[in-house]
Amino acid sequence: MKKLLLICLAAIAVLSSCNDYETYGDKKEKERNAISKFISDSSIVVISEDQFVTQGYVTNVDRNEFVKLNKSGVYMQIVRVGCGEKLKDGETANLCCRFEEFNIIKETYPCSNNSTYKAEIPDVMRVSCSGGTFSASYTNSACIEFDGSKYGNMCYTYGASVPAGWLAPLSYIKVGRPQSIDDDIAKVRLIVPHSQGHTIAAQDVEPYYYEVTYQKEA
Repeated sequence: MKKLLLICLAAIAVLSSCNDYETYGDKKEKERNAISKFISDSSIVVISEDQFVTQGYVTNVDRNEFVKLNKSGVYMQIVRVGCGEKLKDGETANLCCRFEEFNIIKETYPCSNNSTYKAEIPDVMRVSCSGGTFSASYTNSACIEFDGSKYGNMCYTYGASVPAGWLAPLSYIKVGRPQSIDDDIAKVRLIVPHSQGHTIAAQDVEPYYYEVTYQKEA
């Protein structure tokens, strides 16, 4: 009788552990639900790529419009299109980026290099454009935790490859440096699914929200 009880308890423990295990499909469903909730809670108006094209490749910030890019699944809002010119086909350039990062599932701010009270070193990525496709890797990165304490090197933490989601806006924004007080650098807001994110996002199957600025290195 005692032996049978032990076997039953062991079976219950195994079943319990199986119920706690999340499959990749479970995590993807959790991610989809988290993105949907974030969009709803943030009063985001999602527009199609066709509408985005019809509007002249702009998103209405007053309406809080984000376009969903079908190929990548990234949601993008162009806050400022920027000054200067877009990256040309065949061109390679270093771009300085400042950003704030928000983990949509955990509702935390893991990383930022855009402190409002202190000048921080921007991330610098070397970007190449070939046939309308962008590739990039970090050449410098030194982000901080959102509370202001040192977080460490972005390249070390997330890998040298730039998240694909960060490259999605480059087809639509200008990346020059301001030449007058009327010039603004490009700024976008992004919802980046794990498949387009950094190594930790991909590993944990978690989406991130970003605010990112782009300009050519001096």
